[in-house]
Amino acid sequence: MQIKKLHKPSPAFVIALLALFVALAGTAGAVTSVVPLATRALNADNAKKLNGQTAAGIAQQPGPASSAAGLLAQKSVSDSVGAKSMKHVVASCDGGKKVVAAGWSADGEVLDLGNHPTGDSSWDYEFLNIGDGGSNVSVYVVCLA
Repeated sequence: MQIKKLHKPSPAFVIALLALFVALAGTAGAVTSVVPLATRALNADNAKKLNGQTAAGIAQQPGPASSAAGLLAQKSVSDSVGAKSMKHVVASCDGGKKVVAAGWSADGEVLDLGNHPTGDSSWDYEFLNIGDGGSNVSVYVVCLA
């Protein structure tokens, strides 16, 4: 039986082993740093942060979603675009409200050639009707109080 002679490890093998040990040591270090945070979270006195309120009392308070709904309003404008023609349609918010979004729909072959806000309270669309008949377009804006 022949005994195989052990060769020196290649530089790539040495680097791979070094990377393996560093990676293993890194995760062990991460575990030791997380344990104190978990202990602190378990022992936290959250009653002081709630100002004496119960969980049921906090659940009854309006959240961001329910209170934000009253801040938004939608306005729309409908118009018609003749066959093979272009038209600008502008939708505006009521006084004191700012436009935050806009959109449109059409019942024919209509292209949006460009749209942009015009100031803080309105949005301008330029439409091209490529169809042989007239088309109706609706432009809407979402307004923030």
